Amino acid sequence: MKKILTVIGARPQFIKAATISRVIAQYHSDKIKELILHTGQHYDQNMSDIFFDEMNIPKPDFHLNIGGSTHGEMTGSMLTELEKIMLQEKPNLVLIYGDTNSTLAAALSAAKLHIPVAHVEAGMRSHNKKMPEEINRVLSDHVSTLLFCPTEVSANNLKKESIEDNIYIVGDVMYDAVLFYNKNSKPSPIVSDIEPGFYLATCHRQENTDSKENLVQIFKALTELSKKKNVVLPLHPRTKKYIEKYGIDTSGLTLIPPVGYFDILNLLKKASMVLTDSGGLQKEAYYFKKPVIILREETEWTELVDNQVGILSGANYEKIISSELELSNLTSFPKNLYGDGNSAKLIMEHIKSYI
Repeated sequence: MKKILTVIGARPQFIKAATISRVIAQYHSDKIKELILHTGQHYDQNMSDIFFDEMNIPKPDFHLNIGGSTHGEMTGSMLTELEKIMLQEKPNLVLIYGDTNSTLAAALSAAKLHIPVAHVEAGMRSHNKKMPEEINRVLSDHVSTLLFCPTEVSANNLKKESIEDNIYIVGDVMYDAVLFYNKNSKPSPIVSDIEPGFYLATCHRQENTDSKENLVQIFKALTELSKKKNVVLPLHPRTKKYIEKYGIDTSGLTLIPPVGYFDILNLLKKASMVLTDSGGLQKEAYYFKKPVIILREETEWTELVDNQVGILSGANYEKIISSELELSNLTSFPKNLYGDGNSAKLIMEHIKSYI
């Protein structure tokens, strides 16, 4: 029996991990045992535990309870604890997702112990090294053994950095999740009574929340748009803190608590447009055929912009308003930008062959 240690710590990783955990349970449980380690990076109950409950993800075998501190302190603490568990469990492979501090800590711990690392969502690049996520993903890729890329662009990014071996274009596991969970997702009372046709907004990235100028510009634009459409915004704990710190008026917006994945799916079904600085929500908007305004200066998911279903607005009031006007007329969406919904199966076929 081969052993895989899956390391997760943030909302998007729970969703991605659910797709692969399900494939392991259905097709590979006779030969592969998966251990799940939750670092605790997202410590808010609505940002973490709810995903395990509603998506039937196996409860973590290990929970480090590390979160809410600085990047360095958090990553350092994770390295210490991850190394202990890896030495104890001796996994045949460590499976990581995305670009969080949890991703980097797991990649470094495993690499230093000569344990193969498989990186789901490898090769994604914003080419902005001011973003902590960009540092995490670049370093993780360079110590990974198996690199699972969602697109041809991401695979080419790796080759430009002289990474040549074990690169596989598999599509996006988030699409697998949307196809699977959308069938049975039921909304909670938090979102069930919201009338369709609203704009769904999220804002949580450090580059926006920690900058008073950026956050003021974004919320000024959202308030202006709310005169035309209801703007629904699940409020990230960090964003809430800075809204209060900067004294930003949100009275024209419909603010709701952070919600689970099923509620996000239901909000996407009913929304007419999405405004976000989240990487995952950009793609989920596309899967539901909703135009997206990307509240950043760059995106890793360049296909959305290239195919004119998304616009990069940055934290710029005028650009956000003009983007909304432009995308209001969008009627057609290209197909299969991120695979056909079988990414998790492809990933596990490659992992099984390797180990």
